Amino acid sequence: MSLDVALLGPMEVRLGPTPIRLTTGRLRTLLATLAVSAGDTVTFERLALALWGERLPANARRSVQTYVARLRRVVGRAAIRTMPDGYRLQADPERVDVLRFRRLLDDAARSRGTAAEPALVEEANRLWRGPPFEGIDSDWLCASLTPYLQELYLSAAERRIDLRLAGGRHGELVAELLDLASRHPLRESLWERLLVVLDRCGRQAEALAQYERLRLRLAEELGTDPGAELRRIHARLLRDDPPGPTRGPRALGVFAGRTTTLDRTGRLVEDEDGQVAGVLVLSGADGGGRTFLALVWSPA
Repeated sequence: MSLDVALLGPMEVRLGPTPIRLTTGRLRTLLATLAVSAGDTVTFERLALALWGERLPANARRSVQTYVARLRRVVGRAAIRTMPDGYRLQADPERVDVLRFRRLLDDAARSRGTAAEPALVEEANRLWRGPPFEGIDSDWLCASLTPYLQELYLSAAERRIDLRLAGGRHGELVAELLDLASRHPLRESLWERLLVVLDRCGRQAEALAQYERLRLRLAEELGTDPGAELRRIHARLLRDDPPGPTRGPRALGVFAGRTTTLDRTGRLVEDEDGQVAGVLVLSGADGGGRTFLALVWSPA
């Protein structure tokens, strides 16, 4: 019978169609630690660290064995295999949301710029139900894996927003970006997208107000100013330039494989204030992507 373990949000465990309730915190921690390495051996030392941190019991190995025996009574003896130096969860990695999430994002990265990418990014984002390991009391899991998974999620969310924005779906992104920016107030890449989306929706005054809100927060908390890309977007808002397609991979990351070309294009035809200061001719073989490059770069 298949074992499903969901850890991206409140822990959920199913054995076949039946939900499993783990009644003690250490059983939840033990299964979570085995699940994030499903198919691989987890050593006694790592399991003990996840379960007790630095306050190990007198006989940590024996204590781990005791908890494994208890967990086997819940999920089935065959689900946890004894190895010479630890234990292995005999579960399909595709049925552990953390591992499926990572695999989908790896596939999306390999498919960047292709028709397959949006569906992979969307599916990965749907797996995220909240902060990882919610309800699991393990300093080791929180310190070693949560920041990494959080960064993966935010990068995936930004990529999904970029793809939707490239498809002209900016109207549906405002609420999500307002929420993300409020929950991650110092992540400037989210604010960049928020300003662009508000501008695309014809809400320039709100975009300017949001920029000022961020500027004050950065000054008060970090003693710094917004980064160069945010300042560039702000300057364009003040000039009331038409929104147009967003230029450059730093702004939205919707164009893969031409970062160097885009940067050189900007330097050749824009002055220090971002104003177009000349005409640039793009040449090359048919099928080389000249039209799309010009569309992505175009400031208006």
